[in-house]
Formats: sequence, structure tokens, C-alpha cells
Amino acid sequence: MALQEAAEAYMVHLFEDTNLCAIHAKRVTIMQMDIQLARRIRGIWGGLG
Repeated sequence: MALQEAAEAYMVHLFEDTNLCAIHAKRVTIMQMDIQLARRIRGIWGGLG
């Protein structure tokens, strides 16, 4: 159960950051480049601790 909760928390935070990237680009639709940017900003271990 802990693995599922960790995975869900990671995805929720990733999509929150992704949404902020889309909003910053003056869009309401998230795109793959928003996810890539959010992951790059977070770094390799972002959201895992």
C-alpha cells in the first residue's frame, strides 16, 4: 500500500507542477513539454523524499 501512495503522491505533485508550467506559458492545456520541464526543474530525485 505504501508504494501505491508514494506513486500517487508523485503523480499528483508532477501534474501540479506541470499545470503551473502550462499556466506560465499562457495555456490551459498541459503538453508533453510541460511535463518534461517540470521533471527537469525538479531534478533527478525531485518528489522522492
